[in-house]
Amino acid sequence: MAKPAEKARPATAFDELCVNTIRCLAIDAVQKANSGHPGAPLGAAAMAYVLWDRFLKHNPADPFWIDRDRFILSAGHASALSYSLFHLTGYDMPLDELKQFRQWGSRTPGHPEYDLAPGLNVTTGPLGQGFTSGVGMAIAERWLAAHYNEPGHEIIDHYTYALCSDGDLMEGVSSEAASLAGHLKLGKLIYLYDDNDVSIEGSTEITFTEDVGQRFRGYGWDVIGPIDGLSIDTVGQALRQAHASDDRPHLIICKTIIGYGSPHKAGTAVAHGEPLGEEEVRLTKERLGWQYAEPFYIPPEVLAYFRRALERGKSYQEEWRKKFESYRRSFPDKAIDFERDVSGELPLGWDEGLTDLFKGETKPIATREASGRVMNALARKVHNFLGGSADLAPSTKTLLKDKGDFEAGSYGGYNLHFGVREHGMGGIANGLAVHGGIIPYVATFLIFSDYMRPPMRLAAMMKTRVIYVFTHDSVGLGEDGPTHQPIEQTMGLRMVPNMLVIRPADATETAEAWKIALQRKNGPTALMLSRQGLPVLDREKLALASGVQKGGYVLWAEITPPDVILIGTGSEVHIALEAGKLLLEKRIAARVVSLPSWELFDAQPVEYRRSVLLPNVKRISIEAGTPIGWERYVGPDGIAIGLNRFGASAPYKVIYEKLGFTSQRVVEETIRLLQGGKK
Repeated sequence: MAKPAEKARPATAFDELCVNTIRCLAIDAVQKANSGHPGAPLGAAAMAYVLWDRFLKHNPADPFWIDRDRFILSAGHASALSYSLFHLTGYDMPLDELKQFRQWGSRTPGHPEYDLAPGLNVTTGPLGQGFTSGVGMAIAERWLAAHYNEPGHEIIDHYTYALCSDGDLMEGVSSEAASLAGHLKLGKLIYLYDDNDVSIEGSTEITFTEDVGQRFRGYGWDVIGPIDGLSIDTVGQALRQAHASDDRPHLIICKTIIGYGSPHKAGTAVAHGEPLGEEEVRLTKERLGWQYAEPFYIPPEVLAYFRRALERGKSYQEEWRKKFESYRRSFPDKAIDFERDVSGELPLGWDEGLTDLFKGETKPIATREASGRVMNALARKVHNFLGGSADLAPSTKTLLKDKGDFEAGSYGGYNLHFGVREHGMGGIANGLAVHGGIIPYVATFLIFSDYMRPPMRLAAMMKTRVIYVFTHDSVGLGEDGPTHQPIEQTMGLRMVPNMLVIRPADATETAEAWKIALQRKNGPTALMLSRQGLPVLDREKLALASGVQKGGYVLWAEITPPDVILIGTGSEVHIALEAGKLLLEKRIAARVVSLPSWELFDAQPVEYRRSVLLPNVKRISIEAGTPIGWERYVGPDGIAIGLNRFGASAPYKVIYEKLGFTSQRVVEETIRLLQGGKK
């Protein structure tokens, strides 16, 4: 069972001393850095103290224990609050790191970064993202519990908590996530809302006057409060009330004062994002009854009390370990599967048969269709592979057949239905990934990736294994027209550090792309897939599709050395191949290169890259998107055939002809290039 909430015990003067220790560490860190946000830690410290001291099941000695409670500081600007708690409770967060807050090389950056501070469960800072990731973590907890818990053997049983702000609730992504969480009845989700009535521009009265409680009740949440968020006793009682039921998520509205204790800045916007100033720090400590002049001072009795978290954590995890060993004896096969899922490893034989999945295919297959077939083959072997789309599964071909739906009361299903909520879907995927035990995918049309750019960027920053399935990847989607036809999206995603983008040319390349995505543990992968059917390339006459593993490879070459190299991605590889054969008839030797992934290709040794893109040979690229960036491959004397305009509404073959994506256009450009001409 999850750790039970402690029985009520009245707050004491010592409790207040503990809260003030958190406050003073935070404002000292901000002041020493001369940069940061002191107001939120001052106002929210009491809430954080009650949660961490009396409710949170965690082990500072093992920050990644799978059955720990998750705590998310969605108001990431209050990062000094988290760092103070980490140090006090015994995480690997030395006091010197707090003294280096916001400095080069420290583990205490301005906003929490997942891979820097042990104990952080997710990167936060962009408001609303932590709130949304928490929903993903709660989904992961319910899914793993549904698959692995047995009567009397509940090995997954924990809560997800978050501290969120007015700004978090103003961001639209929180609305998307909250709506879905309420629908799914994620009762082990408990959020403390730091309602301090202040944002950067001043009082929230100027922009944010809605009834938040009514809004969340409408979403299906249990709303508690408003309560006094500065009262240890009141916050404790509210958390116990939330623990009393698990039939819906809980929002505890906590009225606080930003910059609490600051005689001149409390309750003002100035307290949000500026250091208090040395004199105001002194006056604030005086107002709080803090008797110690030395910065970063921790009363020994307070540190000893907080460090009891180490012993409690050891006890919690040891109790769980014994429970798991009993589980292993009773369910040995499930225990093995559980440990593999949690480790992130793939089972033996997971990719067996994928290489020959499309052998003998003669009819054109859209790469979205091919992807759907690959996904279903993977789902039969990779137990923890699950996800869904933003109400587009029939179009993105991402439904896992016979795998059930994840819904309230039926949490074991593999198909997540996000509704028309791309932004929320992206943030929830991050929560699924960082929780552990799940390999998530999410899907939508490529054009709508713009709705989910913030969580995708965070996924790349956190190095999480999230797979994005983006279909309808070009003007080739046809009649839906320019509002749905991506132009700059593929290149935009290539620009995100640590984002792996793969645009396969056919069904066989799609299978290879999925192999890469499943194995990649250090970052997200975006698959760009076509709506229109594409011929399945004959691998007995052309190079093997395994070349995708290197990002780019020579697909076809009749004569070496070539006169020109034609480089294509996705659906345009077929245009390049057809053009190469037409050029051969004109006694012009062309080499056709498929370049589905810039990132993978650029990671290859220089010798390999030069063997594919031969130096001193003129080059032409063909991609139905912006040509910006292609100069890195075609060089200053090459030609990049692309689009510097929006698309049009028409059948895709007409669009390709009218916009110049034809083999004949490539032939003409090649002849002009070889004759010395260049646009």
